[in-house]
Amino acid sequence: MPPSPAAARGPGCPRTAPLGHVSLADGRLGRVLIAPGARGRGLGERLVSLAVSVGFDELALPEIALGVWTHNTAALRIYEKLGFRTTATLEAVETVDGTPWSVHRMRLTASDRRQ
Repeated sequence: MPPSPAAARGPGCPRTAPLGHVSLADGRLGRVLIAPGARGRGLGERLVSLAVSVGFDELALPEIALGVWTHNTAALRIYEKLGFRTTATLEAVETVDGTPWSVHRMRLTASDRRQ
């Protein structure tokens, strides 16, 4: 018997709660968020892939750019798998609890996506 919809959503994800969010504005991908109870099921990759498709196929963007914290390895794996490449690394752009955080600037061009 397949799991119930509530069980498929995972703990901490009520039936009416959104599972994820992404924004794509002016060629910039941002605020990619997955609900804690929905993580680890490939939703982040599916969400980013959908945003990339909309950006290139529907909006005809020439490129999509983003910034991601260097320690966010799960997000980096998704972006690299989809073809995004690091164009710059900005060191210590933010300090959180006394720890400096750095960010990768990444981009994917329409022509690179098609290869």
